[in-house]
Amino acid sequence: MPNAAPLVIGHRGAPGYRPEHTRSSYALALQMGVDAVEPDVVVSSDGVLVVRHENEISTTTDVASRPEFAARRTTKRIDGQNVTGWFTEDFTWAELATLCCRERLPRLRPDNTVFDGREPMLRLRDVLDLAAGAGRGVVLEIKHATYFAAIGCDIAQLIADELHAAGWADGIHPLVIESFESTALGRVRALGVVAPYVYLLEHRGRPADLAAAQGGAAPTYASMLTAAGLDALAGAVDGISVDKRYLTGSAHDAAAVVAGAHDRGLVVYTWTARPENAFLSRPFRTRGGDAAFGDYAGEWARLRDAGIDGVFVDHPDLGVEVFRGPPLR
Repeated sequence: MPNAAPLVIGHRGAPGYRPEHTRSSYALALQMGVDAVEPDVVVSSDGVLVVRHENEISTTTDVASRPEFAARRTTKRIDGQNVTGWFTEDFTWAELATLCCRERLPRLRPDNTVFDGREPMLRLRDVLDLAAGAGRGVVLEIKHATYFAAIGCDIAQLIADELHAAGWADGIHPLVIESFESTALGRVRALGVVAPYVYLLEHRGRPADLAAAQGGAAPTYASMLTAAGLDALAGAVDGISVDKRYLTGSAHDAAAVVAGAHDRGLVVYTWTARPENAFLSRPFRTRGGDAAFGDYAGEWARLRDAGIDGVFVDHPDLGVEVFRGPPLR
């Protein structure tokens, strides 16, 4: 049976309306009624947990326009890819706090650019306090744990320490820990943080932690959705969070993926439900170009009716309307 009301999770706040990971983005998501918000967590050079989509920050801040930081532009290899830009681990928190946030997708969300330059970056503690004040949950994503470990930074330990210090580690507040790296999940669990642990599954490729240890012999993300793969995950994690492309091919396929996980006691989240044509599967796109809203309600109804337990949304008001509303069939 489809879940009547999956968790609606504000993906980086409400980035359909404000630049992602800003205070106003999170505040708006909470105002619009999400069950939880989702911060992505990276690290500064002095060990402060910073909320950013990636540790490379040129697309989401004004760092590239700051002459005092020009010399810190560099190229690094992260999770098997060369990335050029400015990286949080090369700045102290005091330096990062001087940067201003900006819209990451200005071509698709030009209205959000009016907020560029208005707000500073946030720390994980800031988001925890906002969520606690609203009585809502946090779905915390650990970013690039293997990369950070290779440069001498134990992000799992830092996260566990922060959650204990903030009163979020003992199960009192609704907390979920997620990552594309299962070893990071296991490490935080071992450090005594009480929470469901959810494994993020990309549509292609291999987990960075397993690829670093096993190379080409590492399992693919797709293999983890086979019967054998799900069997292996059962008991090791509490759930999976899948790229929605796994669920939008057909209603039958979507239901099969969710049922296979549920049969093994795993919850199923999916990401990311966005209304713009650029992000919708082809049958649900309409005229008007990439930035126009397509038949998002049709696509999202398929996700909801598959029985998912949680969904990440960029436009929380639309997510609440569709995923908590009556069946659209």
